[in-house]
Amino acid sequence: MQKNEKIKILIVGCGNMGASHAKVYHRLNNDFEICGLVSRGESKHILNKALQANYPVFDSYEKALEQSNPDAVCISTYPDTHLEYTLAAFNAGCDVFLEKPIATTAKGAKELVKAAERTGRKLVIGYILRQHPCWQKFIEVAQGLGKPLVMRMNLNQQSHGYMWDVHKNLMKSLSPIVDCGVHYIDVMCQMVRSKPKQVSAIGARLTDEISPDNYNYGQLQIIFEDGSIGWYEAGWGPMISETAHFVKDVMGPKGSVSIVSASAMEQGTTDAVDRHTKTESLKIHHAALDTTNEFEKEDQWIHFKDEPDHLELCMREQLYFLDAIRNDIDLSVHLQDAVSSLEVVLACDESVKSGKTVYL
Repeated sequence: MQKNEKIKILIVGCGNMGASHAKVYHRLNNDFEICGLVSRGESKHILNKALQANYPVFDSYEKALEQSNPDAVCISTYPDTHLEYTLAAFNAGCDVFLEKPIATTAKGAKELVKAAERTGRKLVIGYILRQHPCWQKFIEVAQGLGKPLVMRMNLNQQSHGYMWDVHKNLMKSLSPIVDCGVHYIDVMCQMVRSKPKQVSAIGARLTDEISPDNYNYGQLQIIFEDGSIGWYEAGWGPMISETAHFVKDVMGPKGSVSIVSASAMEQGTTDAVDRHTKTESLKIHHAALDTTNEFEKEDQWIHFKDEPDHLELCMREQLYFLDAIRNDIDLSVHLQDAVSSLEVVLACDESVKSGKTVYL
């Protein structure tokens, strides 16, 4: 493929994230050419209609790889397919954009990284928060609060209708603190840039609609070598409370910083994918006191009136993928971070099931 030729991209998985990425590729038609839509059900046809297009559709990923001859593959399927599908794409000579988590096991994640290195293919993982200006500023401010940090985060979703079906399907291969937790553990690791030392976690199975060996509510605690600590909480299901479902808060010796978002906290929408990246504002509190122990500075607000919506963030992800392919970007740190965050949440999953602290 010549450097300026269009990249033929195969879309695998046409649900929430797959559809979002496909809309971006459809818009970036000077750089990408969609050569096929793959799904087991009707979502590929629904997506074609939404795009007002007539892209080739496939029920079989294997046939799609063989017949569409793609240069790259976008994989937004359930996590238990990520290892097999990505390896198949590499073997077909394709670069891959892969939705998080990178795999369902640490062994599988490391295998994919080695396969990318061996084949010389690009592998970009869908860590969408890394593209968000407010989250980037959130991390930057947290890094200036001194050490140790106390990081408190959650994303509880009162899922119903279609999203409850999605969550139940996800829980056939992982728990909420694994699927969503990789994002927020990744954020914590960027804030402290210190090695995680130990984790402990608890979980509860609040419904008979999932496997007896899984849980739909979980909470993890993590300790870093620099003394920083963090917790993350995630629950899915129609029984999940919407009270305090969106907490993004960091404290350090010099003060604190919090994401404050009215739209993300709006009741009845906690399972809406486009709300999960809403931020709106950062509230920065300065801890410095004067001689009378009163605060020297007022709290500071940073408002993001023109923050990117969900589709724009997907656009930024795909522009990063495009840049990685066109300009041969070194993705080794990106991939190591993806493996590390997965290892942490899998250790938390082990802690839930064993009832013991896990040392990393």
